[in-house]
Amino acid sequence: MKGSVKNTLKTYRVMAEMTQETLALRVGVSRQTINAIEQGKYLPSLELALKLGKVFKVPIETLFTFEEAS
Repeated sequence: MKGSVKNTLKTYRVMAEMTQETLALRVGVSRQTINAIEQGKYLPSLELALKLGKVFKVPIETLFTFEEAS
């Protein structure tokens, strides 16, 4: 099963008026990790995805969606 994961993390972070650094501190990762997730270069672990969802009070499916390749 090939596909890609799209995310809305940056949108939620900007709406919350939060910097990458602030978000990184809240979930216990580096700012570079947040940047890589936002750019689609890194897939977060399930634990990290759940922490991010908790910060924004949304289910992880709101932040991350899997799109199958056709």
